Amino acid sequence: MTATLSPAEALFAGERPFPVIASCEHYAGSEALIGKALALQDQFGPVFDVTMDCEDGAPAGRERQHAEMVVDLLRQTGDRRGLAGVRIHDHSHPAWRQDVDIVLRGAGARCAYLTIPKPTSAAQVSEMLAYIRQVAGECGLERDIPVHVLIETHGGLREVEAIAALPWVQVLDFGLMDFVSDHHGAIPAAAMRSPGQFEHALIARAKTLIAAAALAHGLVPSHNVCLDLKNPYQTWADARRARDQFGFLRMWSVHPAQIRPIVDAMQPDFSEVELACRVLLAAARAEWGPIQLDGQLHDRATYRYYWQLVRRAQVSGQALPDEVQAWLA
Repeated sequence: MTATLSPAEALFAGERPFPVIASCEHYAGSEALIGKALALQDQFGPVFDVTMDCEDGAPAGRERQHAEMVVDLLRQTGDRRGLAGVRIHDHSHPAWRQDVDIVLRGAGARCAYLTIPKPTSAAQVSEMLAYIRQVAGECGLERDIPVHVLIETHGGLREVEAIAALPWVQVLDFGLMDFVSDHHGAIPAAAMRSPGQFEHALIARAKTLIAAAALAHGLVPSHNVCLDLKNPYQTWADARRARDQFGFLRMWSVHPAQIRPIVDAMQPDFSEVELACRVLLAAARAEWGPIQLDGQLHDRATYRYYWQLVRRAQVSGQALPDEVQAWLA
């Protein structure tokens, strides 16, 4: 290998790197379900994240106790896994600041991300981000806390571009069920499932706007859950259609049986990964100048595409050649 620059140095110097994170985000609310999810991380490896839910998971009136339980779990497991985040309450709920205080002051160094649900405007997200940054500073946290924003209201969708441009935002999630409910019966319940969720014009528009805004601002677009908990193939099919047709790079899971189908559907195709590795290794030998491989021209544009592909393959658990793995290390 004659080149001394890695792909990241040669192709993206001076740019903010696109976040490459696990393609599956598994939600769990109770202590028992969170424990099972963390055990599955040990079994599957770091191919999915666990979101500990302080919103829907917290019993009414016990929000503080629930957040403290989440902190206890983060303290026990965060250093070992580093793949657990927390969904806090939405802006209209009086406990959202309390959630931030408890989680960041109790286990901020071990919290991989915070998820903000149900914003109705960019101003709400900005206010919550300002408080998160304030508390992080008071706790002495020296890193940005990645924030995931759930777009599931009319206002959130209307201001999705402004939300995507805010600092610390890493992911835009689509919340299908709340989005449909917000239409007061104008969208039929069948559109919460396939094929309606991909074919109803209002939902397809929302998915397109969210994915486009996320990708334009260097964020990861995350797809809504599959409501069919008993059919792994349906989960796989939904994830693959979300990836191929709408550009989503991540998807929720709400049942352990959905994790592996989502990871399998969202990961890059093996043949394309193999080609990506061949192209990148040949480009490195040419010191990142244009090359011809198998009769095809490749230059910086294709190198950048294939490098992102290889990074996604790594987080999905695919095996890569040693030389490529060394760049990623």
